[in-house]
Amino acid sequence: MHDRLRRSADWAVAAAVTVGGGWLVGKAGLPSGYLFVAMLVGLAYALLAPGRLELPRGGFQVGQAVTGVAIGTFLQSSTLTGLGSRWVSVALVSVATLGVTIAAGLLLARIASLDRPTASLGMVAGGASGIVAMADELGGDDRVVAFMQYLRVLVVTLLTPLLVPIVFPGAHSAGNAGGEGPLLGSASGWGLTIAASVVGAAIALRLRIPAAMLLGPLLLTAALTLSGAIDVTVPALLREGAFSIIGLYIGLGFERGTLRQIARIALPVFASIFALLAACFLLGWILTFTANVSLLDAYLATTPGGLYAVLPIAFGSGADTTFVLAVQGLRLFAMILAAPIVVRRLVRSQA
Repeated sequence: MHDRLRRSADWAVAAAVTVGGGWLVGKAGLPSGYLFVAMLVGLAYALLAPGRLELPRGGFQVGQAVTGVAIGTFLQSSTLTGLGSRWVSVALVSVATLGVTIAAGLLLARIASLDRPTASLGMVAGGASGIVAMADELGGDDRVVAFMQYLRVLVVTLLTPLLVPIVFPGAHSAGNAGGEGPLLGSASGWGLTIAASVVGAAIALRLRIPAAMLLGPLLLTAALTLSGAIDVTVPALLREGAFSIIGLYIGLGFERGTLRQIARIALPVFASIFALLAACFLLGWILTFTANVSLLDAYLATTPGGLYAVLPIAFGSGADTTFVLAVQGLRLFAMILAAPIVVRRLVRSQA
């Protein structure tokens, strides 16, 4: 009885801190605030009170499935039509970005003595929550991948609002991107999320798709969204709840040895992130010639992550927000879908 009460109290504390902290972090402008805070909560329990808070594997799989549906609703047909005749240039830049991030990951693996899956997934630019959710299944250390992904997102989120007015005089950044819909969403949103999670995961498991619990619902939802069959969003309560589950699961898996490893690789990771920023800026500069857009549009479209920080800045600075959203959205999907294939090939070649 005492153990049950203690577990209930621990869960109540974890939920309260995640909800309150996630809301505050979101207001501060950090993307996926609930995932980030939940990961810190899990880390605190793992180090200070090991074994007192445990999340079943099935809960993590539910979080993966709902995250897949949420990402799948992002790829709207109207977003892609915003590219117009520039889609070839954008597709090539997206492929080049993937190549640059994988190359950076392989170099980091050599410098920091990391395994290839962890280093490559940690450097993939875009879709941080999706990459973190599938890292363990692809043979990477999801704790180190989460550290690398969210450090990159944090750097991009903090630097972009500072660089835009300096590098592009006359531009100014806006505040938050606005509301994300009602907390409980709509009945159709709940129905889509549940149905696409179950059906998409079942199909992906049947077809033996890598990271099936994430990619199955993602691919099914994206297909339905692009076909025009649906036009709904995942309720904010479900979406942020799923992000929180993923963050908590990863945080609970930390141990002191992992923290020592993270401290050891922090400097090389920082250096790799800034090198990636420079490479993406170069790709943006190339995009100005091939897609006939301004350097501001190209820079915002090719930043390595931080989508939810980039969009309000694009809107407030007078950039082509439709183009920025289209490029970032297309690259997000390319990264998440291509990452499992590339990482599997890297593992086989290393073996």
